[in-house]
Amino acid sequence: MTQAAKNAIVLLSGGLDSMVAAGLAKEAGFTLNALTVDYSQRHRREIGAAARIAAELQVLRHIILPLNLREFGGSALTSDLAVPKEGNGSGIPTTYVPARNLIFLSLALGWAEALGACDLFIGVNALDYSGYPDCRPEFIASFEESARLATKAGATGEAFRIHAPLQHWGKARIAMEAKRLGLNAGMSWSCYDPTAVGLACGLCDSCRLRQNGFREAGIADPIVYAAHASEP
Repeated sequence: MTQAAKNAIVLLSGGLDSMVAAGLAKEAGFTLNALTVDYSQRHRREIGAAARIAAELQVLRHIILPLNLREFGGSALTSDLAVPKEGNGSGIPTTYVPARNLIFLSLALGWAEALGACDLFIGVNALDYSGYPDCRPEFIASFEESARLATKAGATGEAFRIHAPLQHWGKARIAMEAKRLGLNAGMSWSCYDPTAVGLACGLCDSCRLRQNGFREAGIADPIVYAAHASEP
């Protein structure tokens, strides 16, 4: 894989976290290849956001891969279940998509091996997040080992590296890092349940986390919200 040692696959959802992870990968000198999975989620504005971010970061190639997870359901993002608006309660919320990051990383790994790249970037974090189990550091570490065991490259001694640079960051730091990198946070999209006129709802868990992060960072969030959640 030496001929593509500086190539990296970046999982680019179109959200703030994936945008900052991609920006950090570029800053580190990697040539970016972005993978966006169109899994028929209800918040499809992320797809357009991912395309804008990919263009802004001048990625070498951007693949938008269709994968209809609505066939499985099991989540408020892939079914007609209501998106919760009351804030983060106890337990794993209904917006959890079964095994989503496992599926996405597996797809990114397949492209990485075909491309001859060793580095994968994902924007998960386990501090200000919704409690999804596939955002935990233990999962990221275990997937790196699985990548070694499951691939021809791994069997011949190549090591895949799963980079999760935001793993232990809160949303405030992520917002500040976007500003430091010169990224326009307005290009990103976080809302799980946009209004009919295309505004971020402001009350879903993802909107609440984003609003709190920008508030704590003292940075104006360029996204327009239909409502604003109260401070926690």
